Amino acid sequence: MKVLATISAKITAAPPHLWFVISAIFHYLGPSFAVLLFANISVLGVAWFRIASAALIFALWTQPWKTFRSANRATVILLLLLGACLALMNSAFYLAIDRLPLSLVATMEFVGTIAVALFGLRALRNYAALALAIAGVFILIDVRWSNDVLGLTFAAVNALLFMTYIILGHRISEQGAGEGVGRLGAAMAAAFIFVMPIGFADAVSALVHPLLILAGIGVGISSSVIPYICDQLAMSQLPRNTYALLLALLPATATIVGAIVLSQIPTLRDVMGILLVMAGVALHKPATSP
Repeated sequence: MKVLATISAKITAAPPHLWFVISAIFHYLGPSFAVLLFANISVLGVAWFRIASAALIFALWTQPWKTFRSANRATVILLLLLGACLALMNSAFYLAIDRLPLSLVATMEFVGTIAVALFGLRALRNYAALALAIAGVFILIDVRWSNDVLGLTFAAVNALLFMTYIILGHRISEQGAGEGVGRLGAAMAAAFIFVMPIGFADAVSALVHPLLILAGIGVGISSSVIPYICDQLAMSQLPRNTYALLLALLPATATIVGAIVLSQIPTLRDVMGILLVMAGVALHKPATSP
């Protein structure tokens, strides 16, 4: 017990920016591994494996049934909303990166965040931030991908759901990282229920192949367990405006990971678009902060 207490104290004492960096790396490293699995498991099947494995790991650790049993009605609704968001967001994200470069999908995730800030706080800097981000996305889309309307639609849906995840994630982290991780485990259990009708039929054929099962579990750990826990550790200590500023680093992270793992080498035009979106995210001012 003393060992666990010491580890917990060291984790809590670690700078929140460290947890953000770890989350930023795994946030796109896991999905890049998922892309490599698409040749053997369908897209929605990989999404099912991601959520199912993460839900199992969280269940063994956080015992989500106890969280639901002790939660009030408002908290239960919050956890169910976050679970539905995670299930749909992960599915839409995988459907998007199956058709579009990882850097483009990742960059589009942040336009919604700026738009919400503009809706809540009509500051001149937010108008400028939104203009920069939109210009960057248009540069990234280019004529090469403009005909893939379905891929762009999935990317836009994912962007809206990512924005929702940031909002709900901050809500469950308000009482500290420990409580936040416990609630995250409950939300992931709900996400597993929501994703069953979406991806199970596509995943069932892989259940007879042990190596594919292990690969799917690896995707779940690297995509949903490590980054989401690190998000809670960061969100519980960082003001929302600081966290929003750090989000400007994620498009660059996705570009680097995509280049290394998937050989998706960005062109100069791509880099210009990504830098414009990063500038917009860094410039914008969130409407609220804790």
